[in-house]
Amino acid sequence: MSASASEPVGLDRVDDEGYERGLKNRQISMMAIGGAIGVGLFLGAGAAIESSGPALIASYAVAGVVIFLIMRALGELLVYRPVSRSFADYAEEFLGRFPAFATGWVYWLMWVVTAMAEITAAGIYVQYWFPSIPQWVTAAVVLGALFLANLISVKVFGEFEFWFSMIKVVTIIGAILLGLAVIIFGFGPAGEAASFAHLWNQGGFFPNGGSSALLALQSVMFAYLGVELIGLTAGEAKNPEKVLPKAINNVVVRIAVFYVGALVVLLSLVPWTEFHKGESPFVRAFDAIGIHGAAGIIQFVVLTAALSSCNSGIYSTGRMLRTLAVQRSAPKPFAKLSSRKVPANSIYASAAVMAFGILINAVVPEKAFTYVTSVATVGVLWTWGVILLCQLRYRRKVNAGELPAAAFRMPGAPWTGYFGLAFLALVVVLLGFTEDTRIALYVTPVVGVVLAIGYRLSARHRVPADKASVTS
Repeated sequence: MSASASEPVGLDRVDDEGYERGLKNRQISMMAIGGAIGVGLFLGAGAAIESSGPALIASYAVAGVVIFLIMRALGELLVYRPVSRSFADYAEEFLGRFPAFATGWVYWLMWVVTAMAEITAAGIYVQYWFPSIPQWVTAAVVLGALFLANLISVKVFGEFEFWFSMIKVVTIIGAILLGLAVIIFGFGPAGEAASFAHLWNQGGFFPNGGSSALLALQSVMFAYLGVELIGLTAGEAKNPEKVLPKAINNVVVRIAVFYVGALVVLLSLVPWTEFHKGESPFVRAFDAIGIHGAAGIIQFVVLTAALSSCNSGIYSTGRMLRTLAVQRSAPKPFAKLSSRKVPANSIYASAAVMAFGILINAVVPEKAFTYVTSVATVGVLWTWGVILLCQLRYRRKVNAGELPAAAFRMPGAPWTGYFGLAFLALVVVLLGFTEDTRIALYVTPVVGVVLAIGYRLSARHRVPADKASVTS
């Protein structure tokens, strides 16, 4: 018999995956905040400001709306059935076997290469204080320390992520409040020149035209990578049916404050023409205020941002590889949980692949970051697209009376889902307009061929998600 469309969905739908529900409410909430704040804002925004001017604010705002819709789509699926295997499981249920296989492996690969990029970044940041330490040494130490933290228990991972996120949040809030005080009350050496009029006085709000703001969407979307990570915490969160919707609803507030708000303040303190590629906009603004030690402060913050992303990468790849093993899309030993209820074998394997990032740092340190981020860009766009497609199929089944309706629903569906998919497709097209990002389009067909071959080889061993047994 079909489930009633009005039947409530709650804890009885939570799959017993064998994980320990050790993530506390404060950790989930702070992870949700920290997931929306990456190195891209602290370090990479300088280049985007130089090319787009104040129009970058509009790029972050529009992209932020799309990210919020994606998170609401994920939230509806999570309340319907909260599992740590979320992306691959939902793809299996609503899209089919190959999309599930591809989603699991693409997401795993995305975080593997992102972690490579972040340990690369950590090596660069540490050289600010200790220039004699080789980049690859720092990369090895960072990967080893976070690998051990994830092996111990999910509680240790959650605590690390809580404090990493706290540092980023406090820094941005402090910068915004201090900047507003300077702009409104005229404090400090930048007080007389600081003004909201900087947002339109230097050539207007779109000084380089609308096309520059459009092209900026590539880097803007990459900056939001990681917001979907909260979906993988469902199987280890306490009270997921209450905590996850609340954290997801707050995404729009976090984006408005931490991205749009921060950029408005920074570009009001200093004219956009004074921001340049390779220079943190926060360092430039702090210098204008009179905090000349800002470079060291921001360097420390971006280091914690890199550590946070790598920590998340180890966590997410371990869970996703276990999902693939449970569905017989990866070797069976990866499905096993350790006595501490963490997927130790999957974490070992993921960290071993991430270790190639250390080799890249040793061989071509100056190109390491560019090499590894190209794959992650397409990977996250694919994952977000799958989330939207799954929500559309789920809602269609709810409307047909085939599945129970979740109490937490995506607003404006299905049209908001179609809008989100069209937006993601636009970003993929825009990747081809810039030389630095075009490599992502070259890598995509190669990844697709490898996935197709892998699927054919593993198809005879795979089992549907709803029949997969969880090995502990």
